[in-house]
Amino acid sequence: MFYRRKVILALLQGFGGSLGKTHLQKLLLLFAQKQDKPDYHFVPYKYGCYSFQAAADIFTMQKYGQVQVSNKGVEKTDPVDYMNLLREGDRAILKQLYLLHGNKKYKDLIRYTYTYYPYFAINSEIADRYLNTAELKKVTACKPVTSATALYTIGYEGISLEQYLNRLIENDVQVLVDVRNNPMSMKYGFTKSQLLNACTSVGIQYIHFPEVGVVSEQRQALTCQADYDRLFEKYRKETLSCTTSTQEKILQLVKDKKRVALTCFEANVCQCHRKHLAEAIVQLPEWSYELIHL
Repeated sequence: MFYRRKVILALLQGFGGSLGKTHLQKLLLLFAQKQDKPDYHFVPYKYGCYSFQAAADIFTMQKYGQVQVSNKGVEKTDPVDYMNLLREGDRAILKQLYLLHGNKKYKDLIRYTYTYYPYFAINSEIADRYLNTAELKKVTACKPVTSATALYTIGYEGISLEQYLNRLIENDVQVLVDVRNNPMSMKYGFTKSQLLNACTSVGIQYIHFPEVGVVSEQRQALTCQADYDRLFEKYRKETLSCTTSTQEKILQLVKDKKRVALTCFEANVCQCHRKHLAEAIVQLPEWSYELIHL
């Protein structure tokens, strides 16, 4: 079992065996904030902090009979003592968490997390129920806003879905353009339907243009930068030369939405076709904006 799932089960155990779904997310955030290397990351969601990975893990654990999920929340059904399976430091964090928040009502926990971690409240639909005017201003101040017009590129290799989304949010990206030929991924959150849902949840529009992608068969034997360079030379000649209309659509999105990001897998932009697609768009006659590789 993944260690992070033991964290959820220990958290449920430490707080009486069951918690409401949103309550659990709030406590998991507070727990993760105390870890040197957090097991979970979070995004600003309509009810505050939210971890897609935690929700997916709970769904999986329900299939294995370790938890039961209902309208009331999440209940630990696995009899194992997961508290004793945590690392010593994490056990200490959990015990301190209970001392500080074990008797807090749901509304008090929301207020606490919104006050101390206002970034995660920027998309909240309920913040005005719990915060005063001054506190709401602090939340608003955390919302990234820019008037600049730019085309970004971003890869998701090596980071979680939540870390990835936060990079987009921090740069006030309005539209994510998926430029993978085949938008499937073994990495949680990055299959097309999952990524579409996640983007929509944080207010980012998702669009997929498979025609500007690279077919997976062409990427199988890439072992050095020279291999990538040969692939991209072929890509420029055979794909970019035939997809000018799609490049123009992306340029129009930049004009209309101001901040658009092209996405694919590779963390290193020099090993991804998105770099060459972006550079082709920059060469279009009406381009007069900034290109930024995240």
